[in-house]
Amino acid sequence: MRTKQIEQAIHRFQEALSKADAVLIGAGAGLSTSAGFAYDGERFQRYFADVEARYGFHDMYTGGFFPFPTLEEQWAYWSRFIYVNRYCDPPKPVYLDLLRSVKDKDYFVLTTNVDHCFQRAGFDKRRLFYTQGDYGLWQCSAPCHHQTYDNEEIVRQMVEAQGFRTTKEGLKVPDGITISMSVPSELIPRCPRCGRPMSMNLRADNTFVQDAGWYAAAERYDAFIRRHDHQPILYLELGVGMNTPGIIKYPFWQMTYQNPEATYVCINYGDAAAPKEIAERSVCIDGDIGDVLKKNKMKRSRFSFCYGRCVLMKEIQKSQIAEKATAKMPKIYLPKCRKTGMLLGEQEKI
Repeated sequence: MRTKQIEQAIHRFQEALSKADAVLIGAGAGLSTSAGFAYDGERFQRYFADVEARYGFHDMYTGGFFPFPTLEEQWAYWSRFIYVNRYCDPPKPVYLDLLRSVKDKDYFVLTTNVDHCFQRAGFDKRRLFYTQGDYGLWQCSAPCHHQTYDNEEIVRQMVEAQGFRTTKEGLKVPDGITISMSVPSELIPRCPRCGRPMSMNLRADNTFVQDAGWYAAAERYDAFIRRHDHQPILYLELGVGMNTPGIIKYPFWQMTYQNPEATYVCINYGDAAAPKEIAERSVCIDGDIGDVLKKNKMKRSRFSFCYGRCVLMKEIQKSQIAEKATAKMPKIYLPKCRKTGMLLGEQEKI
């Protein structure tokens, strides 16, 4: 998309967001990639150069399916993987910008991501449904029972046993330390009931455990959908590809089609599209999600503010500024605040 087209699309996105009573966010891997959680390239090299040299794979995703020769080596890999993708902050503030965009709305998040970035950014955990699991949870590999277990403490012990120092930014190698590619056998996680090795709580096959928390989140998601049936709602799809389109993309298209009050917004680098049946109520932005949200944030702070200050985004310090803004703008471009009915101004036109 050209710059002008993107600007126009962001303006339409902002309009749809302001008019919506609720926002349902559907988030895929592209959102975390935009936030800096890349699984290959320099970031992979930083934490797994020794693993790459020994085993020959070149990205974190492939490593998740690699048949390591021992459990000690397998959990050395997974503990690094879990720590840098679950217990570290993303390098870029994409999730924070997203929260700022929707925090004043009745929102809910449906996501196939398993990196916990939403909750780390401050999203209400009661408004989150992680359908595919969580890097921060283990389960019995059988499974012999349907319960999950937090893994942060053991993961920290594992990476420290390899020689790393843990920080919020990632794993550091202290001076003079040679990193090990295995963990002590006593740290290998085992099921407290049957003694089998634990596995990741990820939907990789039919052993995936949907525990009580999973079902509770599914019920809250269903209640949100029913509460906003045929009401003004924005379906905001971010970074969703065609790996599992039946979870987010296809349902969002269908719900938009069935609800004349709904708007569908898709932001995805290289893959932003909507069916012709909902094209008139869709905004598709082919671009980096972080860049779009940043521009949207700038528009919110520079453009829209209610003179009644009920949803004030940027306080007007001097009355003559407001008068000047109003005088320069044709009335057709003066939308009203949904709460007070008072005019909205556009500070950029001052």
